[in-house]
Amino acid sequence: MLFAKKITSTLWRSLRRLASGKADDCRGVAAIEFAIVGPMLVVMMVCTIDLGTGIFRKMQVQNAAQAGAIYAALHGFTASSISTAVTSATNLSGISASPAPTTYCGCASSNTISSVSCSSTCSGGSSPGTYVTVSAQAVYTPILSYPLLPESFTFTAQSTMRIQ
Repeated sequence: MLFAKKITSTLWRSLRRLASGKADDCRGVAAIEFAIVGPMLVVMMVCTIDLGTGIFRKMQVQNAAQAGAIYAALHGFTASSISTAVTSATNLSGISASPAPTTYCGCASSNTISSVSCSSTCSGGSSPGTYVTVSAQAVYTPILSYPLLPESFTFTAQSTMRIQ
């Protein structure tokens, strides 16, 4: 009986405070605010992780193309071995050396490499160098589908290096 009286008096006191307009009770406001803001924070975090993963995949493709070109510089041109070096350079599944590695003779200028016959002479009297071009390619599918963006992205990278 004492317990019932205590509950009743507490209830009446709360109702009197509410009716008087002096209720300053803010309990539960933070929970309501978090319920509103929390889902937005989660979506922003997932989108950030998704963007970071996509950027990391692009870097892996670029590094794989460079690894193939470095392999060619160290071991000479063998298309199948270079392709293996590209696919082995990263643990990214689905990466390929596509299109296949190519070799050509060229003369380097200040900003380009012009393809020439291997028996010709470059400007300045030097012999043309042998260059290899290695390409890498992989497809990335984001975690979420975003409006106005494609369902997947094909990342490609190309690396050219003088091997002789």
